[in-house]
Amino acid sequence: MKIMAVCGSGLGSSFMLEMNIIEMLKEMNVSGVEVEHADLGSASRDMADIFVAGRDIAEGAGHLGDVVVLNNILDKNELKTKIMAALAEKGVL
Repeated sequence: MKIMAVCGSGLGSSFMLEMNIIEMLKEMNVSGVEVEHADLGSASRDMADIFVAGRDIAEGAGHLGDVVVLNNILDKNELKTKIMAALAEKGVL
């Protein structure tokens, strides 16, 4: 299982999301999930099972398949709720 955080440039917010997802998975004792980050332009559907993006680029991320769209990328509760739901839907939890 792989989660890919994406943003417009692949440097700032996607890296922050990657770190927050890793921290959240560790707190929840979830293993076997790889997390990376990338820019929206180079991300492709085959790069991950779940993609995470902010609402500002959600429309542009439609080609990626399963995208967890965050209304506020700084809200760790929203991130946790939506990632856990996505992992449960994929049968990881």
